[in-house]
Amino acid sequence: MLTVEQAKNALDAVITKSRVHLYKPIQVAEILFRDRVKKDIDLSDLESYRTKSRQWRDKICIVLLGRVSTSSVKFQDDIFNAVSPQILSVLGEENRKTKGGVEAYIYNKFMDRRRQMANALSVCLSANRENFDIEKFINSFWSEPGLKRSLDKIYEIIVYALFITIVETLELKVKIEVPKDKTDILKEFEDFTKALMCLDSTNVNYTQDAKIYRLGVTNAADRGLDMYSNWGPAIQVKHLSLDEELAEEIVGGVSSDRIVIVCKNAEKSVITSLLTQIGWKNRIQSIITETDLIEWYEKALRGKYAEIMGDKLLARLSEEIGEEFPSVCVRTDPLADRHYEKARKAFAEM
Repeated sequence: MLTVEQAKNALDAVITKSRVHLYKPIQVAEILFRDRVKKDIDLSDLESYRTKSRQWRDKICIVLLGRVSTSSVKFQDDIFNAVSPQILSVLGEENRKTKGGVEAYIYNKFMDRRRQMANALSVCLSANRENFDIEKFINSFWSEPGLKRSLDKIYEIIVYALFITIVETLELKVKIEVPKDKTDILKEFEDFTKALMCLDSTNVNYTQDAKIYRLGVTNAADRGLDMYSNWGPAIQVKHLSLDEELAEEIVGGVSSDRIVIVCKNAEKSVITSLLTQIGWKNRIQSIITETDLIEWYEKALRGKYAEIMGDKLLARLSEEIGEEFPSVCVRTDPLADRHYEKARKAFAEM
């Protein structure tokens, strides 16, 4: 017979592994809320809530986070391996007994994570170019257990904010041009070139601002492309240790022969060795390390051109964190009408 303590341990394991958004724990909370309030599901029967619970979770996530999970259905359904119907049944009984105590416990954990991320955001908002320390900022996410799981997204934001600030400050331009001996082909496919390249027989070249793009704000456990530029390079940001399988996924999953990898200092030699072994090294344009990032941040914030770059960089950093984690900007309690403050604390204190 499964005990309440064992069920709580299973729930805690999911919470610990979750990123700031806590999609999976929130799904558990909404299943328990439905069971307690609507009483129209059977916690021992997974099919009575497996699919519907994603909709319940998404509805509350729109309110709490301003977005929903973009992970695959298979990845989302992994929650029921970690928190099985048997575990949910035990949690449900305790939740009803404590009038929402388990729900309150999960959402308190969510609020704790939100506060931690809000504190990180406040560091950016309150900092200026004279006192912001990017190395200390990165390390703060390693030292906060609640934030460590979201370090990959923070790392990506740190890289993007720096890269786009430098590119925009340089006012880089990207030009495409049709050679003179190819104008006949251009005329033949003019409808195509006009639609895809903004080129036609009267305009055989086109210039645009250089840009770097993040591929959306998503918290799926993917290993795909992180950023791309409109002048060629695809950019991968990896702060975690790599093995041969992951190295192959990083390079093999990107259709580009100019890949830039950003990684921790200790990983550079490992990545180079792995990519050489699997024959992908010729597709790597460069490998940028954390030391490079810190040096470039220092130049942008306190170097020769800090006056035109420093404030812009910090503003971009804050903006991207706020967009990636919109819940940190919410000042009210969207769940106030559930009165979780009245739920007994017995579950939390187990």
